[in-house]
Amino acid sequence: MKKILGYLPLHFVISIILGIVLQFYIKICHFSFTKIGVLLSVLLGFILLLNNRIIRTVLAFVFFFFLGIFSVFVNNDLNYENYYQKQLTSTSTAILKIDKVLKSSLYHHKFEAEVLQIDSLKTRGRVLLNLSKDSVAKPFKVDELLYVKSPFKAINKPLNPHQFDYRFYLAKQGIHQQLFISKNNFIRLGFKPFSLVGLSAKFRTKIQESLQKYQFKNDELAVINALLLGQRQEISKELLANYSKAGAIHILAVSGLHVGIILLILTWLLKPLERLKKGKFIKIICIVLFLWMFAFIAGLSASVTRAVTMFTFLAIGMSFNQKNVSVFSLISSMFLLLIFKPMFLFDVGFQMSYLAVFGIILIQPKLYIIYKPRFIVDEKIWQLASVSIAAQIGVLPLSLFYFHQFPGLFMLSNLIIIPFLGAILVAGILVIFLALIGVLPQFLANCYGYVISVMNSFVSWISHQEQFLFKEISLSFFMMLATYTATFIGVLFLMKKSPKRLIYFLSSILVIQSVFLVHKHQKKTKEEFIVFHKSRNSILGNRVGEQVEIHHDLDSINIQNLGLLSSYRIGENIHQTLNNDVSNIYQFKNEIILVVDSLGIYQLNDLKNPIVLLQQSPKINLERLIMQLKPKQIIADGSNYKSYVKRWQQTAENKKTPFHDTAKKGAYILSN
Repeated sequence: MKKILGYLPLHFVISIILGIVLQFYIKICHFSFTKIGVLLSVLLGFILLLNNRIIRTVLAFVFFFFLGIFSVFVNNDLNYENYYQKQLTSTSTAILKIDKVLKSSLYHHKFEAEVLQIDSLKTRGRVLLNLSKDSVAKPFKVDELLYVKSPFKAINKPLNPHQFDYRFYLAKQGIHQQLFISKNNFIRLGFKPFSLVGLSAKFRTKIQESLQKYQFKNDELAVINALLLGQRQEISKELLANYSKAGAIHILAVSGLHVGIILLILTWLLKPLERLKKGKFIKIICIVLFLWMFAFIAGLSASVTRAVTMFTFLAIGMSFNQKNVSVFSLISSMFLLLIFKPMFLFDVGFQMSYLAVFGIILIQPKLYIIYKPRFIVDEKIWQLASVSIAAQIGVLPLSLFYFHQFPGLFMLSNLIIIPFLGAILVAGILVIFLALIGVLPQFLANCYGYVISVMNSFVSWISHQEQFLFKEISLSFFMMLATYTATFIGVLFLMKKSPKRLIYFLSSILVIQSVFLVHKHQKKTKEEFIVFHKSRNSILGNRVGEQVEIHHDLDSINIQNLGLLSSYRIGENIHQTLNNDVSNIYQFKNEIILVVDSLGIYQLNDLKNPIVLLQQSPKINLERLIMQLKPKQIIADGSNYKSYVKRWQQTAENKKTPFHDTAKKGAYILSN
């Protein structure tokens, strides 16, 4: 561990990460490309010319810190003069190239597209493209070119607290606007002559068309596409939820698990090459080529590219047969990826892949020696179990932070599925090859489909053991960091027990307790009144400490399954009670909230300067209401007609009264 902590690329990776985070969130650097380039060149010159080791080391850290900033700056299309948004007018037309096919929504096919041209100007930048499902018989394909005349629109922010921020998610991928098109406002222009991603997509389409001839069931074909081709668009929500609840969602994403298994299989198959002169070198070249061929088949997506890059470094490192070389290879791959693709840092898949592999490398050896297997069978079972536990320890805090659940039977699902996953992958590749050349026997396709169905059925059974699925677990960002710190120090202590390391570990436990107590105090003292946004309905929340009372006008089934309330409840880590009525008047601290519903009653004695909530589209004269009540604030929630809200907003602006439309500004929160 001492060698690992002293490994210079690890320190450089930390410097790069710090630069990436600061530049992305607070944009500490607004220099031009030239100035940043000159700064990096000067720093590099001093590092090469100076003889003082300490000064050179400090300058190296500064250099990689600014390299992280520079990588974010270079990868941000907003910093370029030819970014498409800077060329837009109200009458602009655009030429787009489809880059990626996304999972469709209820009403739209979705794509990521590159904006090649605005009017007659060459541009750069990417956009989210939404195509109405009734517009075309065949959706767009990768590398297809489109002429589009449709207004670019901002991507909506989340309208309720703790909801998933899709706008922020897309911003991390360089997408800041979207287009909605139908059959009347686009023209297909054919395809771009050649691109590696487009060629990969065509090859994958050919594979899918070949497989469709062999009578696979929908779920079987969807899982085959996910396992081998990296395409999850056709997987049903129910099947995806089953794999998630069973702790086996990683099986459906072509990532580190699949690439790692393929690496082990290739290492075993190509072992005879080591007998040749320079056999190890030839073996490594073959393994790397096969890994990147698999990445090509799987679509060269970000997750696949990351995984193959990581395991390319691992494959090269493993050939040296030296201690800690796996960790060094892992750190080096992260170093390379973050320099060229800094936004990978914010990708959940990137974070979980590296944490899982670090967990396996650092924690699994210590776990494995706890139990001494006596037979080959229990040795293999314990080996797999210790790997699974170590990986789970590596990703658990992050998983709880993002997904708020822990599948208690993850060990069972992994112990049953993963030993056979290598065979499933190899058999799948064989099935694909035979299908492509048209000689796949139907009985072999039936056998493979049956294996996939059995796996799906097993995962479904695991997912329905609800008593072992621990849901709605709230873990804050700072608690996650504190947990990882304690885990890391705990691993150091297990590697080399000493009083000093024990004190550090106990101190990290105290930090966790302190963070917990601070959060608990904040939770107990927090009070707020919330007008949530829900289309066609009204939902109000009155929170006091750890309890929130929800007043609503939905039926009991819909309110129980409402995502916006569960997001708020989990995010704040509080309890809720449901009240199926909305009163006409509420009090929060010294504020009076008057609810004006469809009856339009608001003439109450001695009521002055209230906060007025308009719901259910009351037919009122808002100008008269403002004259009589002189409200501090007018709120219109999602239950009102849009035409009414637009008219009310204009009246409020004329009367200089603050107006809050939850459909545009999100939930209204009144807090202490």
